[in-house]
Amino acid sequence: MKKLVFASAMALASICLVPAPTLRAQDSGTITIKDPAEFAAYTQATTQSDPKAKAAALESFLQTYPQSVVKKDMLSLLMDTYRKSADLPNALSAAKRLLQVDPQNPQAILFSVAIEKQQCAKAVDANGNLTDPQPCDDAAALAQKGLVVPKPAAMSDADWKTLVTMAYPTFDSAIALDDAAAKKDFKGAEDQYSKELGLYSEDDSKKSGLQDTLLLAQAYQAPGAGQDLVKAVWFYARVWDFAPPLYQVKIEPSLEYSLNKYHGSLDILDAVKKQAATAVFPPASFTISPAPTPAEKIHKILEDTKDLTTLALADKELVLTYGAKDDADKLWALMKDKETPVPGVVIEATASVIKVAVTEDAKQSKTADFIVNLKAPLEDKAIPAVGSEFKLMSEGGPELDGTYDTYTQIPGTDTVSQSAQLVLRDGFIQEKKKAVPAHKPAAGHRPAAH
Repeated sequence: MKKLVFASAMALASICLVPAPTLRAQDSGTITIKDPAEFAAYTQATTQSDPKAKAAALESFLQTYPQSVVKKDMLSLLMDTYRKSADLPNALSAAKRLLQVDPQNPQAILFSVAIEKQQCAKAVDANGNLTDPQPCDDAAALAQKGLVVPKPAAMSDADWKTLVTMAYPTFDSAIALDDAAAKKDFKGAEDQYSKELGLYSEDDSKKSGLQDTLLLAQAYQAPGAGQDLVKAVWFYARVWDFAPPLYQVKIEPSLEYSLNKYHGSLDILDAVKKQAATAVFPPASFTISPAPTPAEKIHKILEDTKDLTTLALADKELVLTYGAKDDADKLWALMKDKETPVPGVVIEATASVIKVAVTEDAKQSKTADFIVNLKAPLEDKAIPAVGSEFKLMSEGGPELDGTYDTYTQIPGTDTVSQSAQLVLRDGFIQEKKKAVPAHKPAAGHRPAAH
């Protein structure tokens, strides 16, 4: 399963949160409250200076006068009061209630999305597993709505522009987070995060946009159709450029991993960091040369090895597994019909065939990479047990020997790595050497004294 780890991103939250907008009561024109008691309650609630007292008075007013003509204004004021008190659960509740009476209220949509996006991020554990998809889905659905909500008639063009500048990146971020965390759609997350970062100014991209720049890097690093390690390197480097030193230490391993995996070394790391500091997105001219393929590396090893017969058994198998056909055939021509010991762990055994895992990869996956057809059948009691180990005679044995007969390259799949299977003939087992007991003088005889 594809995973996106948010632990390091959440560590940046305190320095990268988008500031909340100043929420104001709606300009609804002249409103007349005819009931003196209701008017008194309205005045008493709206003139409170202490946030807690004001919130309590507003809640009391809304409970007492649920159909008041100023209900929308009071809910908006309540939402803002809770926000200023950092009481996010109650602020979200007020925003949701406001949306019930004013479904297209842009401030309530923005505030709801911002809080539920935060709840979504908190529901992602250190391994990228989502414990509760509901806030992610709710935030994304409301964000989609927020992107098409029209400007309220009573809002000035300047205020609308300010709100949109703040809201649209938040909406894109919420949709991207839902794509990555809940849907595991990393390609969708990449597109949405990129759209969001394109809305920021150069300065804001280094502050407000830095957290999602990191999440974009993680999305590009995630395995699958959308993986692009070159872009992952760029965005990790950009986050590193502008993160405080404390967070640079946490980001550097991911940056180095992506670069080393794609490029094969870290020799251009400093140059990439320097270039990524100049722009949010990599220019079209930005390229990283890929690391040599396994076949290319093997070809170089064979060129540099004067005597191929001196290669260790595991190295020979590596050549036969990943080498180009010409290189593999070149080595096999030197191996075929030669006798060799086969040290490894028994995967399967019968009286006539012993299958052994020789390389570490084969041992870890418990698959046989060597099949030894025995020259003579074994007695039942001599058949080696699964999990037992053959060693070299110089290590005490027992040793399994055979003569190279055929080899086959087995292509890899999405779940299994490429491998090679070697078949040997005329196999036989050399048992452990029995220790010879030390000679002791016979009782009653002692060396003569001189």
